[in-house]
Amino acid sequence: MIAIISDIHGNLPALEAVLERIDALGCRRIISLGDVVGYYAQPGECIDLLRARGIVNILGNHDHYIVSGEGCPRSKLVSDITDYQRTIISPEQVSWLATSMSFIADGPIHFYHGGMKDPIDQYLYEIGLDDLPDEASILFAGHTHVQALLELGGKRFCNPGAVGQPRDGDPRAAFATLAGDVIGLHRVDYDIDRTAFHMRQTGFPAKCYENLYIGAQIGGRTDKISITAA
Repeated sequence: MIAIISDIHGNLPALEAVLERIDALGCRRIISLGDVVGYYAQPGECIDLLRARGIVNILGNHDHYIVSGEGCPRSKLVSDITDYQRTIISPEQVSWLATSMSFIADGPIHFYHGGMKDPIDQYLYEIGLDDLPDEASILFAGHTHVQALLELGGKRFCNPGAVGQPRDGDPRAAFATLAGDVIGLHRVDYDIDRTAFHMRQTGFPAKCYENLYIGAQIGGRTDKISITAA
C-alpha cells in the first residue's frame, strides 16, 4: 500500500497525526505531492520529518518560493509568511527542498503537485480528459487542498486533500492510499490548537490560522472539485 500526502504547509501537528495513521495502515511507501512549506510555523520540522523517513517530495509552488527566493504573485500575506520562513529554514533544509521532483510517472500512475500543463501551479478545480495524461490511468494531484476521487473516460483523478490546510469544509487532515488499484480517502483529527499556538508566537494575525478550525482558505472560502461538462 502506498500513501499519498500533499500540502503540509509547515503544519507539524497535522503531519505527525497523518504519519501515525499511515504507519498504522502499514503503508510501505509515502509520496508527498508538495508544498511542505508555507503558511504555518514549523516548516523546517516538517522537512526534517520527511527527510528522516525517506519520503520523496514533488515540488509545490510554496516549495518553489523558498528554493527560488521568489514571492507569491497572488498574495502579499503569503509572500510575507514565505519571507519569515526563509529566516527559520536552514540551508540544508532548503537544499533538500531543491531536490524535489517535478512530477512522478510510475507506469500508468502519475503524481503532480498542480497538473501536467503546469506541474507547480495548475489548479485542477474542474477536471476534463485533457487534464489527464494519455499514458496514465490514475492521476494524483494536490494544490487545491480539496480531497476528491473522480472517474472519467475510464481514468481516475484523485486529490488526496491537504494535510496542513484543508479547504473543503472538513478541518481534519487528509491523505489518500493506493493498494493495487483501490484508492482510499482518509481523514485524521489533529490538535489544531497546537498549530494555532505556534502561529501566535510568530506574530502573524489570527486570520492565518482561524481558518483551520472550519477547513477553509484564509478568509473562510471553501472549494470543491468537479468534472468539466463534455
